Amino acid sequence: MSQIIITTPRLILREWKEEDAVPFIKMNMDKEVMRFFPSTQTAEESMVLIARVKAHFADYGYGACAVERKDNGEFIGFTGLTHPRFESYFTPCVEIGWRLSKENWGHGFATEAATACLNHGFTSLGLEEIYSFTTTTNDPSMNVMKKIGMKHVGEFEHPGLPDGHILKTHVLYKITRNDVGL
Repeated sequence: MSQIIITTPRLILREWKEEDAVPFIKMNMDKEVMRFFPSTQTAEESMVLIARVKAHFADYGYGACAVERKDNGEFIGFTGLTHPRFESYFTPCVEIGWRLSKENWGHGFATEAATACLNHGFTSLGLEEIYSFTTTTNDPSMNVMKKIGMKHVGEFEHPGLPDGHILKTHVLYKITRNDVGL
């Protein structure tokens, strides 16, 4: 049984289970879900990502949580706090990120899970600031960032993408514990 890390009114954010792999692979092969990433992911790439998520939990005690709906027990994606693996003017830092299956878009799940993760980061983990970033064309994620109280603080060229790539320019958002009154 996986450890529950955070609960919200409609969601459980928990450690990953073996049975999360199949829906995670399916989600990462969906062109619509991955439209703001350089490409979809193969099954092998998704499994490598799950291993990386588990290693992050082992190293830091937190990470990208599997998100499960309370009403039907379905794995719907991930939300959590991680350390970006690239260097930029704002790193090292803690990033909040999310990815949900498209069947679960438009229900407020990303906002609900991200809000809970921010609260956990500031209250339980004692973080001072949390960042988020995405390509400049990813309006849905930028809307979540705004809804959870993050502020646009700049842009950067993602070092993991080649010059001239359509997704290379990213927006950077940030929130501090002072922003949420802690």
